[in-house]
Amino acid sequence: MPESGYPWPIETSRLDNGLRVVVSEDRTAPAVAVNLWYDVGSRHEPAGQTGFAHLFEHLMFEGSVNVAKTEHMKLIQGSGGSLNATTNPDRTNYFETVPAEHLELALWLEADRMGGLVPALTQETLDNQRDVVKNERRQRYENVPYGDAWLRLLPLLYPQGHPYHHPTIGSMADLNAADLATFQSFHQTYYAPNNAVLTVVGDATASDVFALADKYFGALPARDDIPSAPDGRSVPATGQTAVESVSADVPAPRVYVAHRTYPYGSPGYNVATVLATVLGSGRGSRLYQRLADGERIAQPDLVGAYGVDLAHAPAPLIATATARAGVSAERLAEGLAEVVDELATVPVTAAELDRAKAMLSTGWWRQLSTVDGRADLLGRYATQFGDPVRVVDQLPALLAVTAEQIAEAAADVLATDRVILTYLPEETSWR
Repeated sequence: MPESGYPWPIETSRLDNGLRVVVSEDRTAPAVAVNLWYDVGSRHEPAGQTGFAHLFEHLMFEGSVNVAKTEHMKLIQGSGGSLNATTNPDRTNYFETVPAEHLELALWLEADRMGGLVPALTQETLDNQRDVVKNERRQRYENVPYGDAWLRLLPLLYPQGHPYHHPTIGSMADLNAADLATFQSFHQTYYAPNNAVLTVVGDATASDVFALADKYFGALPARDDIPSAPDGRSVPATGQTAVESVSADVPAPRVYVAHRTYPYGSPGYNVATVLATVLGSGRGSRLYQRLADGERIAQPDLVGAYGVDLAHAPAPLIATATARAGVSAERLAEGLAEVVDELATVPVTAAELDRAKAMLSTGWWRQLSTVDGRADLLGRYATQFGDPVRVVDQLPALLAVTAEQIAEAAADVLATDRVILTYLPEETSWR
């Protein structure tokens, strides 16, 4: 295994308008990944404008000055490429992977919708995509068993007014209330070259990418007054447990136990990442061994723990289990809490630590095995930490975590301000 966490070259440049460009050349295959990170997510949304960043994830595919509606997808897919976009509280990103000879096409398309979306945005397009988001909310959150868990956990973890309090899907009332001019203003505010990072990984030289970036993005004007997101790094401790119980159309009781930990990218979050792996990743984890295999109170494929990689506030660590037939929600909640609490008192063994680090190493190299995975990671480090080269240190930092650090972190963040969310099948109650 290479000593570095990223054994490929990383070169950077910045255009006169502020666009940061990151290139990592890899001649292994004749393909390139283009990834554009915008520093705008749900945490940037002002009151009354929740869901805007996510809506633009849809609107950015609906045409721009020189590209007709749906043509962006047709051009990329017709060139043998693939594409998509995602939104989270911290950012929005747009990405495509294409044969190397179509790199210029991908860059032109991204530049056209960065600088030319607003003139092409119509009321009809806006209304259509608002309806798409409403359907997405119904299909992904409201009409799926346990589907709204994230929507419920966020306001329990973060108080009113915190930038992570509301989810990316936003409020349908906010989306319905805003007019076309408000959406146009939002795009003009945040979708600017000096609020973005362009990353290209694959079969292209840095000099060629820098030249093409300047050709297609260089004339786009910078925005001088981009507002900063509210500061969410400090979340006042309550010293209490927040509890919510939901009766819903679900097949079995499910319990979530959640805590705020440390911001993604910090040394503390590296420890929390290994902690979560020990706690709830796979059949060798403590949750599986105790609740699914040992006491047999949780369904084997529905027990686990994970961290959520949010960089601008204490990020969540979530443990969850779904009850086997005949097991009450109360019994399940007690068992889940016991295993979580023991992280502070029952030392992590050498075998547990080795297993967790092996799993994290595998996941790391799996992401880096593709040009699109690498492009996304470099874009993240450039956007959130100001330096893509910091990616080199990430895997070594995870592998350096000790059992003592895990115990200290567990005692620090898992003892207070617990959130417990319980789902009960309709017409049932605690017993």
